[in-house]
Amino acid sequence: MIARPLPCHVDIAIVGGGPVGALVAQRLARQGKQALAIETRQSVEDGPTDPRALALSWASYQALLDAGLWRDGLAPTAIQRVHVSQQGSLGRTELNANELNLPALGYVVSYDKLARLALEQLTLGPAQLALGTTVTGVRSLSRFAELQLATHTGPTSMTARLVILADGGKLISQINGVQQTVKPYNQHAILATLTPAVPHAGVAYERFADDGPLALLPYGDDFMLVWTQTPEQAEARLALSDEDFMAEVAQRFSARLAGFSAVGPRRSWPLALKTLDSVVAPRMVMIGNAAQTLHPVAGQGLNLGLRDAAVLADVIATTPARELGEAAMLQRYAALRRKDAGVVTAFTDNLISFFDRPNPMFKHARSLGMLAMDQIGPLRRGFARRMVYGVK
Repeated sequence: MIARPLPCHVDIAIVGGGPVGALVAQRLARQGKQALAIETRQSVEDGPTDPRALALSWASYQALLDAGLWRDGLAPTAIQRVHVSQQGSLGRTELNANELNLPALGYVVSYDKLARLALEQLTLGPAQLALGTTVTGVRSLSRFAELQLATHTGPTSMTARLVILADGGKLISQINGVQQTVKPYNQHAILATLTPAVPHAGVAYERFADDGPLALLPYGDDFMLVWTQTPEQAEARLALSDEDFMAEVAQRFSARLAGFSAVGPRRSWPLALKTLDSVVAPRMVMIGNAAQTLHPVAGQGLNLGLRDAAVLADVIATTPARELGEAAMLQRYAALRRKDAGVVTAFTDNLISFFDRPNPMFKHARSLGMLAMDQIGPLRRGFARRMVYGVK
């Protein structure tokens, strides 16, 4: 971690010390690149209070492990299988780690623990880190980008050849020439832990119920529930007794689960799709949620962001210092990420639209599609491989 005062100039400034920012910072530091991660949090103890558990693919796990951002203290829960079904139909399919010759399709971890570990590892090096520093403004100059900073000692500024925004999109409105599109879903997601009556055996469930999709992620001995529904339904279900809430969830899974014995605190938040018309701007690049914020269906948001970070680090590794932030380098990165980000974003968005149609013909078509995937091995394995590794 660097000492105060902050440098006046760095080659690469990374705004945000969460898992995505930490991954690119660690990889760049190991390449010998001069990169500075800038993080608002004062210390590791000031980590977020985010109740989510996240499903990380096997490829994301490998990327974090290789960068020193994984350890047993995360208490990961392996996902061996993913069971996908639709309420009121026979259609179902199952993705299995064995079919891809993997120990697991991925792992479920607490976002709080992952974010704390990311910042902790940044404090230990080799990446440089400025804690307790907030980027209040950013703008492009001809040869550099300028960052306005709020620090313990007052406001200051610095320049960088390249600014990487991994801040969740807080500074997007300040970037000239980049347009963000926000598509509200008129949906809220309810989050809660549920203790199954029978051990989950590492099986995750994605259930497309008539009134919204539900995901159950194996999380220790429990499940983490992510239930998408209208704001009115979410408000009503947050007010249910524990017993009635568990019965509502169990009813949507019919006989596929044996029910639940306990439920933890329930929370909800609104959902929207956020995308940019360009993930690069002069001297800047946006990654993770700064580039795209997805619907939680299929659990691809953080996995996509970690792939952003990995590809960007690879591009920077082959870019001479004098060419950092130049248009050719930025366009090379954008071209490499266009297919994966575009396909995954469209897939999650279209999935919500496709399963939100109550017409019996659509329901029958969805059932046939899942049955076909379940019966056609290459199709099923290809889909599972894309969920694990992204779209090449």
